[in-house]
Amino acid sequence: MQSKKFLATSIVAAAAAVAVAAPSASAAESTFKDVSTNYQAAVDFLYTHAITRGYTPDQFGTTDSVKRADAAVLIANALGFDPNKTYKEAGFKDVPARSKWAVNALVEAKIIDGLNADEFGSDELLTRNQMAKVLANAGKLSVDNNVKSTQFKDVNSNFAKYVEALVKAGITQGKSDTNFGAYDNVTRGEIALFLYRAQENLGFIDLMVMHMNDHHAYLSGFPYVSTVVNELRSKHKNNVLLHAGDAFSGDLYFNAFHGAADVAMMNQLGFDAMTFGNHEFDLGSTKEGHLKLQEFIKAAKFPFVSANVDFSKDKLFDGLQTRNVTANSKDGHIYDGIVINVNGQKVGVFGLTTEETPTISSTGEVKFENYIERAKASVKAFEAQGVNKIIALTHIGFDDSLVWDNDQELAKQVAGIDIIVGGHTHSSIGEPVVVVNGNSPTIIVQANEYAKALGTLDVKFNPKGEIYSHAGKLITIDTKEIAADKKAAEVLAPFTEKVEQIKAESIGSKATVLLDGNRDGNNEGISSVRHNETNLGNLITDAMLWKAKSINDKTTIAIQNGGGIRTSIEEGDITTGDVLKVMPFGNALAIAELSGADLLATLEHSVGADAIEGGKGLKESGGFLHISGMKFTYDSTKAKGERVQSVQILEGDKYVELDKTKTYFIATNAFTAKGGDGFEALGNAYKAGKVSEPGFVDYENFIEYVKTLKGDLSPAIEGRIIDVSLETQQNGYKAK
Repeated sequence: MQSKKFLATSIVAAAAAVAVAAPSASAAESTFKDVSTNYQAAVDFLYTHAITRGYTPDQFGTTDSVKRADAAVLIANALGFDPNKTYKEAGFKDVPARSKWAVNALVEAKIIDGLNADEFGSDELLTRNQMAKVLANAGKLSVDNNVKSTQFKDVNSNFAKYVEALVKAGITQGKSDTNFGAYDNVTRGEIALFLYRAQENLGFIDLMVMHMNDHHAYLSGFPYVSTVVNELRSKHKNNVLLHAGDAFSGDLYFNAFHGAADVAMMNQLGFDAMTFGNHEFDLGSTKEGHLKLQEFIKAAKFPFVSANVDFSKDKLFDGLQTRNVTANSKDGHIYDGIVINVNGQKVGVFGLTTEETPTISSTGEVKFENYIERAKASVKAFEAQGVNKIIALTHIGFDDSLVWDNDQELAKQVAGIDIIVGGHTHSSIGEPVVVVNGNSPTIIVQANEYAKALGTLDVKFNPKGEIYSHAGKLITIDTKEIAADKKAAEVLAPFTEKVEQIKAESIGSKATVLLDGNRDGNNEGISSVRHNETNLGNLITDAMLWKAKSINDKTTIAIQNGGGIRTSIEEGDITTGDVLKVMPFGNALAIAELSGADLLATLEHSVGADAIEGGKGLKESGGFLHISGMKFTYDSTKAKGERVQSVQILEGDKYVELDKTKTYFIATNAFTAKGGDGFEALGNAYKAGKVSEPGFVDYENFIEYVKTLKGDLSPAIEGRIIDVSLETQQNGYKAK
């Protein structure tokens, strides 16, 4: 397996495999005093890539002619040939040792030839005619053998086709409209210009990688994303658009259309490839199984990459998967990896999905394989096909538990991956992260969630597949600042019409009391989900616990941060739109494993807000937790960290005292599970790999749970959370 070097001068390689947030790389600039502005960019290009270093630190020798042997070294360096490699002996007797490797390499590649079988003409000066032929061969330009003359009067029929190929490629314009300078000797400045202008033909490429992940059927932003994608494509001719999985499950577009709306929008945007997220398998336990996923795949106008997922046991996918890496991919088909032709350059893309998927989704007969082994096999397969620019399109998480898999570990263990475009953890990686592993660094990116941002990575490769410059950022999809693409909006319109109808539909339940989600309770005695138990908080955590138990039956507790409850639901019929206003973020379910001691610390933090001045109770805090499966008391007049008085856990139908040494499985949302709102114990558990992320969306869980309840809804405050400094079990709070 090849080992690539990272040429970015702004990155300091570490001795061991580590992850570092890297600034964008920049090219080195030369300091030669004999280089005019006409040649500066071209000379800097050669200097940056060590194609040549000049005579001295001050002199490049811009106007000096170039010997054929020296030109061979320049061109071989530019093409990325290895001076330490042994190439087939060309047989010339006049080639000096310093340039023998270059001449042999270029002759073997049929880029240059000698004057005759014995002589290369090493000390002869290279003419512009000869340079035209060498560059046309090196850049694999389209050479028309029928061309016998050009606009230049001094070019003979032997070289006309090569000069014409360079003119068409924009590499040369000649010395005048009618004079190419065919027999003039090439100067070092001229050869720099030729190579600089031909860099893409020689294997250099500036690639714009656009990427999304975990949009979870949130499609309302896609017409705005389309505008950004179109603008970037107009500015960057070398581009790819990739999706790192989890199009399924989330917004109402999925509830209504089960992927059909998503694939229509993805086709409109023109994605080049997608890998599978764990939620693509959510419907596996239904009567139809993975039929909707099959239909999603078949409707796609792009291929899928999935090196560690085996669909062969599920007949629905018969004929849809080919277990190889291919340069001839078809739309609506699954491959381990594909080779994308980007204006003549080969870019390999392979896919990975988290091995945790069978435990957090309904995979059925679909099997998941080891991600490291499959990644190594994919890289090897690409390299066997001569592909040295490799992207891993993954849904394994940037910093997910190593019990399963994550992107940073992938980068550390698998050499040869240049870029990881990730998903699953919904991470906002604005500035790309570089994992340095020996001589094979890997850039990792991920673009948040729900089409809130489009990820961009502008990365430059040399012919060896080495990255010498990169810059990345997330473009926020601000619908107030960005105009919607009209064509994309037209595609989405009929789907949106149906979604709006669903929002107005009843979920089939009626509230006979106010479901209290008030958030303005900093006055003493006024209820707020940010400082006291409410009936809506109880209902939400009950739904969360119900869903979590269906995934992990050891789960006994649920906690919900008050900041995630945005409003109340009035008495009367409840619509889907009402529920979405309460939980608009689409927070995903997570299950954390905490000790009793860490749970106690979590509860202390929950009630750690400042006390209301001149009275009793707490000021509002988004970190105030609503709970299910337990109850606790606290005293808001005590010092922070010493407020919790008692904690009892519901086991069966009885409450028992908290055991600090016992392990508890606790359902919450992904935000809180990662340490959001300052929950340090939860954040540490996440870092330690003690959090699983089945990911089912909060408002969907709530609606499903409510439908299991019989009759009208009249949840009450039950004394789950009691401030003992207040007079009543209900904490003395009144709904506002």
